[in-house]
Amino acid sequence: MEARPPLPPFTRETAMQKVRLAEDAWNTREPARIVLAYSADTRWRNRTEFPVGREQAQALLERKWKRELDYRLIKELWAFEGNRIAVRFAYEWHDDAGQWYRSYGNENWEFDEQGLMTHRHASINDLPIKEADRKFLWPLGRRPEDHPGLSDLGL
Repeated sequence: MEARPPLPPFTRETAMQKVRLAEDAWNTREPARIVLAYSADTRWRNRTEFPVGREQAQALLERKWKRELDYRLIKELWAFEGNRIAVRFAYEWHDDAGQWYRSYGNENWEFDEQGLMTHRHASINDLPIKEADRKFLWPLGRRPEDHPGLSDLGL
C-alpha cells in the first residue's frame, strides 16, 4: 500500500500540510483522484450519508459535484494530536438555478500509519448568499497561495 505523506504523528507543520493537500484535492473536483487519500475501508459521516469504502465515498462526491456547481473550498487547521486532525472549512457553490451558497462546517479526521484517512466526520450548514457577496473568486481549481484563508476573510 502506498503511503500518503505527511504521516502521523502530526506536528503543527505536517498537520497544516495535510489540510492544504486535502483542500487542493477537493478543489480539483475529481472524485477518483480524491478517494485515493482515503483507506480502502474509510468510514464517513457527511450530512445524512454514511458511506463506507472508497467506492461509496467516490459515488457521494460524484453526486455532490453534480449539484454543487463552481465549487471552491478553503480549509483551515483547527486542532491536531497524534493521528487526528480537526479542520473548519467553508466553500462556495451554486445550484442549477443560479442560487449561490456558502457552506460552513467542521471535519474530524483520523489517519492510519500510511497517512490514509480512515474516518471523516463532517458537519455542514448551507447559507444562501447573493452572488455579489461571494468571497472565493479565484479561477476553478487550487486556491492561489496569496488568496486569504478563512480567518483572514473573517469567516
